[in-house]
Amino acid sequence: MEARIKFEDVNKGFADGLFKSEMHLKKSGLDPLLKELIKFRASLINDCAFCLDMHWKDAIHLGEKEQRLYSLGAWRECPYYTEEERAVLAYTEEVTAKNVTDETFNHLTKFFDKAQIADITLAIVNINSWNMLNRAFHTVPGGYVVGSMG
Repeated sequence: MEARIKFEDVNKGFADGLFKSEMHLKKSGLDPLLKELIKFRASLINDCAFCLDMHWKDAIHLGEKEQRLYSLGAWRECPYYTEEERAVLAYTEEVTAKNVTDETFNHLTKFFDKAQIADITLAIVNINSWNMLNRAFHTVPGGYVVGSMG
């Protein structure tokens, strides 16, 4: 596979907004492992090989268990996700599918306040944007090194 467009080929500032959102999320207080679960689950749904490679490596680096990552597509059937994580995973799926139910949103409010839910939503929207860019550009997976993206 060869990339259609490489990020070094795009105009300066092309992804500044996405990177600025990532910096906000980094400072938001959301658990870094929870953010990686969001990124990995959305990337699974969107079939983004580059992002799956990246967020697998980032999650493992942060101490995530391989079992929880390779089972993430079947999280409803697995006993090793917390209720809080389950609420976020359900919400991630619905935001990614563009159809958030009141039931899913209201369940999320048992664990998070509105500002935290807004940050979780931004994390989901951001990774979906990265997924779409990498899919469209055919960004080649496999070469990501933890820490190399800032």
